[in-house]
Amino acid sequence: MDNVRGLLWKKGDWAAYFGLLANNLTNLLTMIALLLFVVGFPKEIVYGRVVPAFGLGICLASICYFVFGYYLAKKTGRRDVTALPSGPSAPSIFTVTFLVILPVYLQTKNAEFAFQIALVWCFFEAMILVVGSFLGDTIRRMIPRTVLLSCLSGLGLLLLAMNPMLQSFETPLVAFAVLIIIFLNWFGKSPLFAKIPTGFLLLATGTALAWIFGLQDPAAIAAAMQSFGFNPPSVHIDSLIQGIPHALPYLASAVPLGLANYIFDLENIESAHAAGDEYNTRKVMLANGISSIIGCFCGNPYPVTVYVGHAGWKSLGAGIGYTVATGLSMFIISLFGLGAFLLAVIPVAAIVPILVYIGIVTANQVVRETPKIEVPVIFICLFPWIANWALTMANNILSAAGTTSKAVGAAAMANKGVYYNGLVHLGNGAPLSSMVWGCIAIFAITDKPLRAAIAGATASLLSLFGIIHAPTVGFAQASSMQFVYAYLMIAAIFVGKYMIDRNAPKVQLQESNVKA
Repeated sequence: MDNVRGLLWKKGDWAAYFGLLANNLTNLLTMIALLLFVVGFPKEIVYGRVVPAFGLGICLASICYFVFGYYLAKKTGRRDVTALPSGPSAPSIFTVTFLVILPVYLQTKNAEFAFQIALVWCFFEAMILVVGSFLGDTIRRMIPRTVLLSCLSGLGLLLLAMNPMLQSFETPLVAFAVLIIIFLNWFGKSPLFAKIPTGFLLLATGTALAWIFGLQDPAAIAAAMQSFGFNPPSVHIDSLIQGIPHALPYLASAVPLGLANYIFDLENIESAHAAGDEYNTRKVMLANGISSIIGCFCGNPYPVTVYVGHAGWKSLGAGIGYTVATGLSMFIISLFGLGAFLLAVIPVAAIVPILVYIGIVTANQVVRETPKIEVPVIFICLFPWIANWALTMANNILSAAGTTSKAVGAAAMANKGVYYNGLVHLGNGAPLSSMVWGCIAIFAITDKPLRAAIAGATASLLSLFGIIHAPTVGFAQASSMQFVYAYLMIAAIFVGKYMIDRNAPKVQLQESNVKA
């Protein structure tokens, strides 16, 4: 115990706690807003079922990560162990809402039925993690670290940090001061007000500036207080069972996203390993899967995952306390409906720069860990993530304008330099296509043609089922077949390279014998 004294809560846990809590809160409020104002779900389902179960799932995974961190510290005798961060799968919030709940509810006008289908979808997602946990270590050994960390850097920069940076430039009177404090205290060597926890300093500074410049609305506090109330989780296994016979048409979207969440977990576990914290892959993924299943049983249709940013929280000096504190806080906030109130007091502009920092540190980790010859792989892995982010922005802009890509036309957009079809193909399935192209690139660079051929053949198979490069899952879709054939050509090229290399020594030997 002496060796782990001080690990339960450290000075760096404060900053990590505020940053991770803010990220989770943002996802919670996004989920609430989508269900209430986009889908039109009744408040009693949202606040009475989904929200408390949402907090419970995060809390359970956080407790598991805390225990894993504690035993890792006890086993190694280290005081610098950092627990994994936990949170909801952010892509799942949008996917399950727009691909499952919204279409079912619009078609049937039955919120209870849509709720049942969503629970089945979440349960299926969780089972992918549970089953996949037994293959996690094998896959981590097969896929080079550079590829795993490069894919994670794309996730960190584009999905975690890019939108917060844009939000920062919408509110520079608040965010710029917060960013500079981050540069001084977390990137620099001479911190400002070193005795004050930086996380608290950031929130205090940002909140004060927002209220001074009139960027916060006092009326929002009164409105947020209307969501107060005590809503404990309740069991909804019967709803799950009732939804199973009707859920099959909607489970197709769960396959690619389930695989993506699986890859996210592998990448984040590898990131923690690279930072010095070697967690057991199977235990972590089982914790995510089981926490998601329990949350699903209690009414949460959104699975939990290992959050991106372990290297960032570790760089802040966080131990293992921040993750369980975040999980417990999320559970309490969900039980009493406090999320909207907190964000009515604390401006988002004071919070989002922390996520910019975590995204930068996540991307920087791959730069530190990558051999010089493999550096091009980093940038190759970024392209699908850039396209994924740009595709999301383009679709949101078209939706805001009251039109669609089909109405505008891909040719018209191409004339303006927007290659929309390219964004669709490169951006869809980014987690998996990023990894595939990373493997193809690294095996080409390191001269391992058979492994590259396997990567190409795998990509062809994924394309055949529409898991990558297609907006929807489907077998042998017309738009996907060009990628099926193209990846088979890649595989053939590498097989040819292998055959040429294998025969080259024999040819050279024969030539030398002739000369002799």
